[in-house]
Amino acid sequence: MNKLFLPTLIVMFLTIIFSVQSQQVVSYSLEEIILRAKEQSPAALRADTRRENRYWGFQFYKSDFRPQLRLEGTLPRYSQAFNNVEQPDGTIEFREVRQNLVDLELGLRQVISPTGGIISVNSSTNRFDNFLATGSNPQTRWSGIPVNVRLSQPIFAYNRYKWDRKIEPIRYEESKREYVEEMEDISQFVTEMFFDFLVAQVNLDIATKNLENSEAILKIERGRYNIGTTYEDKLLQVELQVLEAKQGVAQARLDMEAASLRLKSYIGLNETVSLNLALPDEIPEFDVNVEEAIEYAFQNRSDAIGFERQRMEAQANVAQAKGDRFQMNLNASYGYNKAALMWGEIYNNPNTQALVNLSIQVPILDWGRNKARMSIARSNQKLTEYEIEQEIINFEQEIFTRVRNFIMLKDRLEISKTSDEVADKRYEISFRRYQSGNVTITDLGIAQQAKDQNRRTYIESLRDYWTAYFELRRLTLYDFQNNELLYNPGMSFQEE
Repeated sequence: MNKLFLPTLIVMFLTIIFSVQSQQVVSYSLEEIILRAKEQSPAALRADTRRENRYWGFQFYKSDFRPQLRLEGTLPRYSQAFNNVEQPDGTIEFREVRQNLVDLELGLRQVISPTGGIISVNSSTNRFDNFLATGSNPQTRWSGIPVNVRLSQPIFAYNRYKWDRKIEPIRYEESKREYVEEMEDISQFVTEMFFDFLVAQVNLDIATKNLENSEAILKIERGRYNIGTTYEDKLLQVELQVLEAKQGVAQARLDMEAASLRLKSYIGLNETVSLNLALPDEIPEFDVNVEEAIEYAFQNRSDAIGFERQRMEAQANVAQAKGDRFQMNLNASYGYNKAALMWGEIYNNPNTQALVNLSIQVPILDWGRNKARMSIARSNQKLTEYEIEQEIINFEQEIFTRVRNFIMLKDRLEISKTSDEVADKRYEISFRRYQSGNVTITDLGIAQQAKDQNRRTYIESLRDYWTAYFELRRLTLYDFQNNELLYNPGMSFQEE
């Protein structure tokens, strides 16, 4: 017995612990659910990762315009082979070579963004070893460039750095606004899931209440049947209503569990936790002006700043097509170099080293290739302008429609709330009159259906109102309730 007592006690203890955990109830308001979703949901984590990628992409772009210190070289390049060596008389001699070459260059490079050129200051050293050297021939030779300045400058070419300076800051600003919009998308989506669960919760409450009422009615009808004041068909009708009410409770409980699992999975809650959601029936008092909403949308939305970026990109494509008509590059280098048998000697009285070359590539006959390239770029630019104009119209119309819809939903919410209260009161009166025998079962059933339908309509009106509210926030990036911007250019997105 003692051997079985301890395992049995452990099992009972674990069962009690699991039971307590499974019955843990957590209450959330709509605001709390949204806050948790923005902090812990997978969608929020994905949005945060995208924000981080965009931040570092912008830092990568900015690094192009900062001095770059680079070390390049070959360490080592060893060769051992028989090479073909052509002699003065044209014959070929096979000579064994066994040699090594080491070269290193340290350079400071800087982009000249207004012109698209690159200037650099460099210092390099080369060492050559001939392992087959004999006699007075030195085995090791050195050469080096103590310092030189190089310039590589395209002429009349497309300047990528110039256009990047115009486009990339806009693109980054656009990405920051997109991040705030993604957060508002999460608010809207989790609001829909919140009301999915809330509707299921209300349906379960209605089904449970209806079951209790049906059982109470059945009790009354049985009493009347026993004293002969009602008929058996009415009693059977009420019994059928009880069975249907039980089925309704079972289905409502299943729907609520499914909605609960979806919501808990989205916001990262343990499956053993039971949710209890507070009905957000306190509607804030504020007005939304259509003109102000459109102004906020153009001021804050990523789409609005995206229009400017699209225009810039179209202009850049035209500039690139123009720059590809012909190519001309100026390369210049000035510095000092020297060869010596010892490494230190290459820095003593080095010789001047200068190089200038201008390379050109001009098509003489291209059968209209350059003209076609320019025409395509200009046509695409016009198409972009037309598309932007249409998108601006659609942009304004969407804001106008959503604002009008929000105002209508707010008015409908007030009506549905009053209807819910009236229908509930009517049912209570009908139930009391039924108990006193002044209302038939049919009339009581009609009152019950009206009560249930108006309750569901009120909850759906709340869903539509809050969903439209967060959609309006996303479309304008403005909080009309608290009169504050959801985004401003001074917001910091830098990683800690």
